[in-house]
Amino acid sequence: MLKQSLQQKLLQKLSPLQIQVIKLLEIPTTQLEQRIKEELEENPVLELERDSHDPDEEDTSTETDNEKDEMSIDAYIQNEDIPAYKLSSRNFSKDDKQEDVPFSSGTTFHEHLVGQMGLRIMDDRQALIAEYIIGNIDEDGYLRREVDEVIDDLAFAQNVEVDEKEALEVLRMVQDFDPPGVGARDLRECLLLQLDRKDHDDPLVEKAHHLIKHHFDEFTRKHYDKIEKRMHLEEGELKDILEEILHLNPKPGSSYSNPVTKTVQHIIPDFILDIEDGKPRLSLNNRNVPELRISHTYAEMFEDYQANKKNQSKEKKEALMFVKQKLDSAKWFIDAIRQRQNTLMTVMQSILDYQYDYFLEGDETRLRPMILKDIAERTDLDISTVSRVSNSKYIQTHFGIFPLKYFFSEGLQTDSGEEVSTREIKSILQDCIDNEDKRKPLTDDKLAKILQEKSYNIARRTVAKYREQLNIPVARLRKEW
Repeated sequence: MLKQSLQQKLLQKLSPLQIQVIKLLEIPTTQLEQRIKEELEENPVLELERDSHDPDEEDTSTETDNEKDEMSIDAYIQNEDIPAYKLSSRNFSKDDKQEDVPFSSGTTFHEHLVGQMGLRIMDDRQALIAEYIIGNIDEDGYLRREVDEVIDDLAFAQNVEVDEKEALEVLRMVQDFDPPGVGARDLRECLLLQLDRKDHDDPLVEKAHHLIKHHFDEFTRKHYDKIEKRMHLEEGELKDILEEILHLNPKPGSSYSNPVTKTVQHIIPDFILDIEDGKPRLSLNNRNVPELRISHTYAEMFEDYQANKKNQSKEKKEALMFVKQKLDSAKWFIDAIRQRQNTLMTVMQSILDYQYDYFLEGDETRLRPMILKDIAERTDLDISTVSRVSNSKYIQTHFGIFPLKYFFSEGLQTDSGEEVSTREIKSILQDCIDNEDKRKPLTDDKLAKILQEKSYNIARRTVAKYREQLNIPVARLRKEW
């Protein structure tokens, strides 16, 4: 049996402007430029400030009334009640310094490998196989797949029949590429490939090659006494051999990879921090963000049509409604950009004030514990808004370019009640390990005791966590012969 009832609900919906602001806050400067270009293409009467028509200038065009009628269908208009400041988004004044902003750039690891194919003598068939092998090499520089699997993929995907002998022959060509060790199928082969590039007339290199080739298992288990006996080495000779091996790169592709995206990306800072007269001055990097405004020409055309509503056909009225929608969309977009810039500056200025001592010197130990909530409370913004601003944004300082997330860290209290950043503790931990006796490296228990002596009351498991975050192995793996 059906029943009817009344319910009262309170729903909160985001306005189109709020949605625009949220989306624009999430993207960095590099993507904002592309987003503006897309909007300019979709909304034909949204124009760049430098291309806009000056109504005070004499109109020298020979455009006919009929041509104006056709253009007015897509006209982008302004209402009389819209303030003038909302019709443009000025990102920097003519008096601002227009200095070139440095950025890092490069090519991906795989592009680097493919680019070397032209430097090798290969026929078309070998080039096809080589490119497919390169596509299966991971960012560390290893070919983790079995050769048989690569052969099967070439048969199914490329319709190319390849036998194992031919595949291995091309693989050896790829393994001859830079960086040394690339294309190896395991660590042992990676180290051998690098040693093959060295001078084998050097007895040390020859013995290192012999050790990796014939005693790799003992080497990984640090059974150095067995290696000494089996290779009949003299006292102190093994230490020199191990030193030679430790200079090899276990991840040859790592020098071409970004730890976050695994590719070398362009990094253009969203903020620029300068020190003037001993005080930091913060500004937005808007070099590649064009100024936008509503076309005066289209606005005037639409006003003319509005003045003659009674004489318009149904089709013309529908067209005017479409243009009105375009107007609202563009107003929201221009306002969203302006609000984005204001929010970015508000959040970054708050971070700057919070970490003022750090930004003056760039001394990592001056970083205060700071979480998203701290900045949200200072700016009266939601934590999610602060998170969107901090994500994928960079600031250029006089001591380097840093992601905004770098300045956020948890805090711990010392025995005296002073709150310190976990980054400061990690820095002390790193110094302890760097200066330890490598013949007797410090265990996590000993590191915890050292930190406790410095008034940092930290448990051993916390030390282990911070050590892992610093990519430092356990004590037994840090031991040197």
